[in-house]
Amino acid sequence: MTIVRYGPWSLFDRVSRQGTDPSVSFIPAVDVLEEKDRYIVRADLPGVSRDDIEVTADDGVLTLKGERKTEAHSAEEGFSRTERVSGSFVRRFTLPETAQAEGIKATHVNGVLEVTIPKQAKPEARRINVEAA
Repeated sequence: MTIVRYGPWSLFDRVSRQGTDPSVSFIPAVDVLEEKDRYIVRADLPGVSRDDIEVTADDGVLTLKGERKTEAHSAEEGFSRTERVSGSFVRRFTLPETAQAEGIKATHVNGVLEVTIPKQAKPEARRINVEAA
């Protein structure tokens, strides 16, 4: 029987970089919720400072971008393995037509970025009277 060492992060790194900027180191986990009057996007960003996060909405695309800084470790500290990923990340989401981009707000509490996107009222369909020419 052959024992094969499995490194879960090696697979993650290949998958996360596929189709993205090669400088991207990781892709944070994100939840997207829809409520009656708004959309909510929550991203897990433990260890990322608020100052290192950039949230933009441009041309119907919401972009979450940032960087988790690398902590310097010396052999004297007793570290034998470091698995936490550091470096840059980017997540992009297409905003729905009902999103009100001007009202987007973002908060960062306890390592969770929460972006709230208000919905704009849908215009009611109206009946148009057909007149004789």
